[in-house]
Amino acid sequence: MGKIANEVLIKKLADKFPGQITESNQDYGLLSVETSREQITGVLSYLKTDSELKFTFLTDITSVHYPEQEKQIGVIYHLHSLTTNTRIRVKVFLSADDVHIPTATTLWDGANWMERETFDFYGVIFDGHPDLRRILNVDDMTVFPMRKEFPLEDPNRIDKKDYFFGR
Repeated sequence: MGKIANEVLIKKLADKFPGQITESNQDYGLLSVETSREQITGVLSYLKTDSELKFTFLTDITSVHYPEQEKQIGVIYHLHSLTTNTRIRVKVFLSADDVHIPTATTLWDGANWMERETFDFYGVIFDGHPDLRRILNVDDMTVFPMRKEFPLEDPNRIDKKDYFFGR
């Protein structure tokens, strides 16, 4: 079975989820689509179980923080169909004050640690996750280090003052 064209993927998703899927882009041939929190489980399940698509391999779950956008937190799923050698990226955007999204562990056991890492660094809460706790940072940490909520440099550092550099 050959690689599935992006146009075929978009059409199949649009037919199955009318008005619920929007195409983001096709950078470097990788199709990116966007959906809502309410539809993500259905979309992922369809991509995995459809007899033609067979996106059975969950490559990654991650997140991105866009502080300038209305919906600041993006949860991104990367899927791969091993039978057709096709990849797709599925995105869901959430507001920073409501970062709940359904878990993908019901579809892929491997989503467990990916979701824990995403929770640990971005604070995304995966509803229904069997063991959602920090995985890399200390348990009593109260912030999410990958969010762009803090200045890049400490303003109190004296070794970065202009007079040290003759300015």
